[in-house]
Amino acid sequence: MIKTDKPCVLIGITGGIAAYKICTLVSSLHKQGYEVHVLMTKEAEEFITPLTLQTLSGNKVILDMFTTDYTPDVHHISLAEKADVFVIAPATANVIAKIAHGIADDMLTTTFLASTCEKLIVPAMNTHMLENPITQDNLARCRTFGMHILESDSGYLACGTTGKGRMPEPAVIEDALVQLLTENQFLKGRKVLITAGPTCEAIDPVRYVTNHSSGKMGYALAKAARNAGADVTLVSGKTNLPPVANVKMIPVVSAKDMAEAVLPLQKEMDLMILAAAVADYTPCTTATEKIHKSEGGMTLEMERTTDILKTLGAHKPQGQILVGFSMETENLIANSARKLTSKNCDFIVANSIRQAGAGFGTDTNIVTIISEDGSRELGLLSKDETAQEILKTVMGEE
Repeated sequence: MIKTDKPCVLIGITGGIAAYKICTLVSSLHKQGYEVHVLMTKEAEEFITPLTLQTLSGNKVILDMFTTDYTPDVHHISLAEKADVFVIAPATANVIAKIAHGIADDMLTTTFLASTCEKLIVPAMNTHMLENPITQDNLARCRTFGMHILESDSGYLACGTTGKGRMPEPAVIEDALVQLLTENQFLKGRKVLITAGPTCEAIDPVRYVTNHSSGKMGYALAKAARNAGADVTLVSGKTNLPPVANVKMIPVVSAKDMAEAVLPLQKEMDLMILAAAVADYTPCTTATEKIHKSEGGMTLEMERTTDILKTLGAHKPQGQILVGFSMETENLIANSARKLTSKNCDFIVANSIRQAGAGFGTDTNIVTIISEDGSRELGLLSKDETAQEILKTVMGEE
């Protein structure tokens, strides 16, 4: 879990056009209860005003190393000591060169040098500047000192060219920060496989049968397991979600694809969580050409797909933990408890699409975790919080 003593995040902003994106990051972190302090270079002030960031962070923005305008406890040493993580975003080639060689000539670089917390650098610059061997050498040097580098995105740049050098979106930076802030590495050294999203069963080249799963719960589980130190494999059906960083992603389409991806990996895994909504039935045949409409109705003959969870349960290695998901519209606990036994699972995570705030497509969930020892109701939580609680429960970290 994230530190409970209100984590302190220092955000250093340097002079790049991507500085405006940091408003979203600061606002999101502040709303979630983080203590956020922003430090800016003089060049950064040309792109975004300190007043904006002060309003969003709830703290005075640190600018000048020699000003007497700050209270005694707000200076580079006290900030450096209280920080849990320090991120520089956007990080220009100039500031990267400075921190790689220990140059501290302004408030940002001085505080950064004095900090002993986890450090994250988010490069953002022209493609040629980024690819210059000097910049690459400086980034490599930063890595040797234990700093984390978030790779730049590719795309259209402010200089009018297209290539690598774009700053990742604020949500990606926040995800990296949360990963660095997670102290309890109770899954360190464990291999975890998680399935997510829907499957699509083709009728013809145009149409398919699917369900309403968004994949959000499975992706939240993958992030939480990664943050807890696990080596995570995420087998995902088609979703609109961005890939999970630092997780092995295996994209699939159909239930058959998912079975073929998951079953061969069972012996390698310490923990398997099947959160995907896998089709129980698939068309017996798939038309090679589009089926054109005609008068009257249409009959579609279906056959059972492989029951992935039951197959895994029948071949579960000793010591492996197997977790299934059960979504019901009625008799939630009774129906889910039967699955616990029939599929030889260690845990079933049950939820009902009838409850407001639970089910497909939402950012929250209401689940009950069922095992042979009883059940645990989590109540209404965000899917990220739900994922953390599920992992703690199944690993005995409650």
